[in-house]
Amino acid sequence: MLQGYIWVLTVSLIAGAVSGVIGTGSSVMLLPVLVHVFGPKEAVPVMAMAAVVGNAGRVLAWWREVDWRAVGAYALPGAPAAALGARTLWAMPAHAIDLALGLFFVLLVPARHLLRKRQWRLNLSQLAVAGAVTGFLTGLVLSTGPLSVPAFTAYGLLKGAFLATEAASALVLYLTKVITFSGLGALPPDLAIKGLIVGGALTIGTFIGKIFVLRLPAEMFQRLLDCLMLLSGVALLAAAR
Repeated sequence: MLQGYIWVLTVSLIAGAVSGVIGTGSSVMLLPVLVHVFGPKEAVPVMAMAAVVGNAGRVLAWWREVDWRAVGAYALPGAPAAALGARTLWAMPAHAIDLALGLFFVLLVPARHLLRKRQWRLNLSQLAVAGAVTGFLTGLVLSTGPLSVPAFTAYGLLKGAFLATEAASALVLYLTKVITFSGLGALPPDLAIKGLIVGGALTIGTFIGKIFVLRLPAEMFQRLLDCLMLLSGVALLAAAR
């Protein structure tokens, strides 16, 4: 079990660094590891708690760049939708969770490229609709960063402003999900502590990733994200057998 914890913390540091550069990817990287170490029913609330801490770290790293109007438009409809999604998720059997997460990650690869190819531009009202849809999916399948990335970039946010605003919005959604899990009795103290520890490692990785934001080509990380989603999706589908 100790080896499992070491593996989780190591991947958390790497995932935090990756998400600190491209704005997403931490849940995609971490979830299969958490499922393997803790099981699917425990992994989901642990990841939700870790995501709260990790996104708070990203907001702290880029505090001055946050677009609070975009955060409000996205997160206000997204928060209740996330709560609904979390309740739906918790009613599902563990086997179905693995299957749903795996399929979602695999299908996100072509969906994400379709959104980028069409180069959609969103206003605040459209961003609110995207927040509601993504919020529900965040509650249901945990990781929707690859969907929030094109939403915020289509609104016109780049680099630090994008990283900060996406993180602040995700923080609200995941905090709602954690509160929902707590109300369902799905986040006892031991799981909350595990989530805080994992989130702390994510935060450290985030500050490491900040160093590389302006140095590495964005296209390299887009390809990395595709690989991460495919590998994680295949791993979760294999676990659902």
